[in-house]
Amino acid sequence: MRIILAAALSVAIMGVALAQVQHLPRGVATDIANAEIMAAARKNPGAPVSDIQLRVLSINNEYNVAVGVVQRAKTVRQSVGGSEHSQITEIYHVISGSGTLLTGGSLAAPEERDPNHEAVRNLTGPSTQGKEILNGTSRTIKAGDVVVIPPNTPHTFTEITEELAYLVVRMDPKKVLPAGYVGK
Repeated sequence: MRIILAAALSVAIMGVALAQVQHLPRGVATDIANAEIMAAARKNPGAPVSDIQLRVLSINNEYNVAVGVVQRAKTVRQSVGGSEHSQITEIYHVISGSGTLLTGGSLAAPEERDPNHEAVRNLTGPSTQGKEILNGTSRTIKAGDVVVIPPNTPHTFTEITEELAYLVVRMDPKKVLPAGYVGK
């Protein structure tokens, strides 16, 4: 009887200890000030596209999250055909401007991007690009809108009606982006 009581008490103590461990703080919050975001959005005025990675954060060594800012100049027709990223989910939060975003469907004449390309190493991870997107869904996006683009989802902007700036959060569960990266 004492052995059973002792075993039950041990299990109860381990359960309380485990519950306490699970509720301990697990990470450190990271701040990125609006001033830094807006400065990045204005960094390359007039450039067709400027994609500036501000941080790549390791979240408790379980996955990475990257935060960047993309700016796109006003155009009637974008020159890029489309791309998809095999391991990264991108979340766009439009800061200013508007444009037409095409997502889904399939890439025409797909080609893997060079793994040594700076964008692959620091921004998007392994990616495929194509000459165009076939059978995608087109939508107008504007300031305040949020779009979530899962891995292996073709996407491109077909038109920028007003210079566009958006915060991009890149979820990186396989840790292909360089944790600890801080943009300049």
